[in-house]
Amino acid sequence: MSDEKKPSGPDLAKGVNLADFNNGKLLGHVGGEDVLLVQLGAEVVAIEPACTHYHGPLAEGLVVDDTIRCPWHHACFSLRTGEAVAAPALNALAVWEVEREKDEIIVRRKREAPPQAAPHRSAPTPDRFVIVGGGAAGFAAAEMLRREGFAGSITVLSNDSALPVDRPNLSKDYLAGNAPEDWLPLRPEDYYADAGIELRLDTSVAALDPKQRHVTLGNGDKVPFDRLLLATGAEPVKLQIPGADQPHVHTLRSVADSRAIITAAGSAKRALVIGASFIGLEVAASLRARKLEVHVVAPEERPMERILGAEMGDFVRALHEENGVHFHLRDTVEKLDGRRAHLKSGGVIEADLVVVGIGVKPRLELAERAGLAIDRGVTVDAYLETSAPGIFAAGDIARWPDPHSRTNIRVEHWVVAERQGQTAARNMLDRRERYDAVPFFWSQHYDVPINYVGHAEGWEDIKVDGSIPGKDCLLRYRNGGRVLAVASIYRDLDSLKAELEMERSRA
Repeated sequence: MSDEKKPSGPDLAKGVNLADFNNGKLLGHVGGEDVLLVQLGAEVVAIEPACTHYHGPLAEGLVVDDTIRCPWHHACFSLRTGEAVAAPALNALAVWEVEREKDEIIVRRKREAPPQAAPHRSAPTPDRFVIVGGGAAGFAAAEMLRREGFAGSITVLSNDSALPVDRPNLSKDYLAGNAPEDWLPLRPEDYYADAGIELRLDTSVAALDPKQRHVTLGNGDKVPFDRLLLATGAEPVKLQIPGADQPHVHTLRSVADSRAIITAAGSAKRALVIGASFIGLEVAASLRARKLEVHVVAPEERPMERILGAEMGDFVRALHEENGVHFHLRDTVEKLDGRRAHLKSGGVIEADLVVVGIGVKPRLELAERAGLAIDRGVTVDAYLETSAPGIFAAGDIARWPDPHSRTNIRVEHWVVAERQGQTAARNMLDRRERYDAVPFFWSQHYDVPINYVGHAEGWEDIKVDGSIPGKDCLLRYRNGGRVLAVASIYRDLDSLKAELEMERSRA
C-alpha cells in the first residue's frame, strides 16, 4: 500500500465550472499539488490551500475583500499575491495562474515567486534602525522592514541565547513531545545574514538615551539609532516563598526554560504546577502527555474564570480532570521544603518537578529610566509611537488606544505582539498606519482549542451559543449591549466572522 497523499478534488488542469464552487471556493489539484480556487466577484484566483503558519485549511476560512483568513489562528493572506499580510503567518502562499473561458476555469501553471528582495545589498540608506527585543514583536518588525524594502541597517538586540522562536510551541506541542526543536525558530540562522539583519544574541541593554539617540549595552558599548523599537516583552512573575529558588522549580518563557522542564520531566514522576493560568494549564496538559502525575494549585475558585467566565472555567477544569490532572483550588503554596510543597490549607504535595505559572510582568525598566511616558505599560499612540519621537513600542509592554473597547489596553498575546511589530515597522518608515487590529489569542488543551477575539476586562453578561460541555460553542462577552470579546471552541468560521464584525464596528 502507498502512503502517498491523494490529491484533493477535481483536476483543475482539465477545467472546472463555476457551478462546482461551494460558497465561492473549490478545492482541487494541479499535478500532485492541492490548489484552492476562490471567486472574487468576476475574478477567480488560485492559491495554496494550507496556511503557512500551522497548515490550517483555508478552504474553511473567511474571504474578506481580496484577502483570506485562516480559521485556526486568524492569519491573513492576499488572494492575488499570496503575501502574508497579517501574523501569525509570515511566509507567503503559492499562487497559480488561472485561465477562464466564460464559466470554465483552468489552472495549469504555478506563478513564479517574485525574487527575494535584498535592498540592503544595493542602494543602502544611512538610516540606522535598532530593535530592542528578539521576541514576537521584535522579529516581526525586522522581517517587515525588509519586506517593505527598507535598505538601511537593522540591529536586533536580544537578551536571549536562542534565535527568535515560535514561543506558543514552548508550552504546547514542543513541551508535550509532539514537535521537534527544529520547528521552533521563526527563521533559520542564515536568514539574518541573507536579509542583512544584525542579530545580537545574549545582549543586554542597560540604558536608552532618546536625546543622544543611542542605547548603551550591558558591556558599556553604545549603539546609535535613527529610529528605535522597544519590544522588551515580559518576564515571569517569581514565586516569593521559601524554597522557590531550588533547582527543580522552573518558570517557562524561553527555549532554555522549556528544555530544562523536558529534561526534568524525563526522570520525574509527579509534577506540581503553581498557577492555573493559560501557560500553567498548557504545561499541565503537556506534562500529562509525558505521563507524569500532575497537580495544579491556584487561589481562584475556577481556572481562567477572570478571562473566560464561570461556565467556561468549569469546563476547562473538567477537561483537565478527565485527563488526570488533580486540582487544589482556593489554595496556595506557602513554602517548598525540598520536594514537599506545603499548602496554606495544611496539605502537602510531594513533587519531583515544580513549574510556576503565576503570570508575567512587562519589562518596563528601560523605558522608565529613559523618561518615556508610562501607564502600567509604555504609553503609545495609535501609530505605536511613544512619548519620544522616533521611538516606538510594541508587544507585551505597549499600552495603546484600542478603538473597539474604546480604552487604552495592554495585551500579552503572541499574535498581538507580532501584528504590532509589523505595524510599528511600517510606521518607522513613516507610513502613518494606525494599529487597530482586534486582539486574538488561542490556547490548546489536549484536543480542545480555545480561540478568543477582542478584549473584555469585565462584562455584564455572557451569551452562550451552542454547548460548552459538547465542545461546540461561541460565547459573547457583552457590556452595555456591545460585544467586547468572543471565545469559541470548534466554531472557527464564527470566530472569524466575530473578528470582522468587531473591526467594522470600531468607534
